[in-house]
Amino acid sequence: MFGIVRPCSHRLGEHLKAQWMAHLCGLCLALRGDHGQFARVVTNYDGLLISVLTEAQAEHGGRGGKAGTGRRTAGPCPLRGMRTASVAQGEGARLAAAVSLVLASAKVRDHVADGDGLLARRPVALAARKVADNWGRAGARTGADVGFDTAVLVDAVDRQAGIESLAGPGTPVLTVTEPTETATAAAFAHTAVLAGRPGNAEPLAEAGRLFGRLAHLLDAVEDRDADAASGAWNPLTATGTPLTEARRLADDAVHGIRLALKEAEFTDGRLAHLLLVHELPRSVDRAFGTAACGHEPDTAHTGPSARSAAPHGAFGPPQGPYAPQHPRAPHDPDHPHHGGGNPFGGEPPRPGKRGFFTGCAVAVGLCCTCKACCADEFEGPWSRRRREGWCSDCDCDCPDCSGCGGCCDCCGNCCSCDGCDCGCDC
Repeated sequence: MFGIVRPCSHRLGEHLKAQWMAHLCGLCLALRGDHGQFARVVTNYDGLLISVLTEAQAEHGGRGGKAGTGRRTAGPCPLRGMRTASVAQGEGARLAAAVSLVLASAKVRDHVADGDGLLARRPVALAARKVADNWGRAGARTGADVGFDTAVLVDAVDRQAGIESLAGPGTPVLTVTEPTETATAAAFAHTAVLAGRPGNAEPLAEAGRLFGRLAHLLDAVEDRDADAASGAWNPLTATGTPLTEARRLADDAVHGIRLALKEAEFTDGRLAHLLLVHELPRSVDRAFGTAACGHEPDTAHTGPSARSAAPHGAFGPPQGPYAPQHPRAPHDPDHPHHGGGNPFGGEPPRPGKRGFFTGCAVAVGLCCTCKACCADEFEGPWSRRRREGWCSDCDCDCPDCSGCGGCCDCCGNCCSCDGCDCGCDC
């Protein structure tokens, strides 16, 4: 399972958690129903946002039906501990399936072109290319069934390779993220068509464009060290974009998504609001390993001395009362981290990624053993990053939404939580 929007279950609450699981299972079952069991491996957290947005806008008489009514009872599934469940169905789930298939098809072709892992072997590469072609055609068929032309996605993927080949130091990183922005903008905008709200198409296209930018940036940040070790292409490294600039762009994208959603009209936008307004800032913090914002301090209030004393953006050693006392140089023989490690803490080195087919085998094992659903934590089949079980009870100390819970960012920009039952008063 992959994606940047991965909410903790305790922050969702029982009602919104049930809705979120309904969309996740609905996407998985839409993939199985239209394209067979193997297609379920492309189920992802971000794809279900398409289904969530469609239902959030839908009214009586709209193509998508009223939010909460596009449900059916699904049979027992190992990923739910062999329990039945109410799952989302309809055009929103099918659009999410079409987008997921087309983008997964492009991802597989990209791995084949790079010769990653087992895909460096010709027989395996041929089989993977065939799977990718089948997924691409299947996604196009499903997209056509719901009135969505997946050619815009295919065109964006095709342009991506050319843009990356020409990018170099000094190239704006937003030039590299543009194809992803275009693809997600088209998908988000089509949810307004399915829900019968054409007036929402423009703000949702803007939200989708910024979401695509954010997804591309966070993926680049998370893969930066691994790509450097393996020699793989990374947009931040290739364009010479520093992490401080990447963080600034990510924070601006989050704020832009919040503003765009305020321009759209929803029948029941609580889940969409929580995922795209409350959870995206946490996704940024998770990728950068910080809980701070990447904008520079305001010198009008703090003075130039504060600017020079503060770390650039959200990075650098801890400041204030928690700063290390009498710090030593990292390579001091008496330094506790001498010989390696981060003198300011941080996460341990990440294990290398698995190849596509090895990851598929691990994903099947996770599904058959119910770990993906019932385990507190499991290792991602492809990325090898730690993931929470879908039905696990999160007992972490991260803040909930009560009393604002991070809705207002550190730059003084405060959102309106209209339609949100999280208790945010800002």
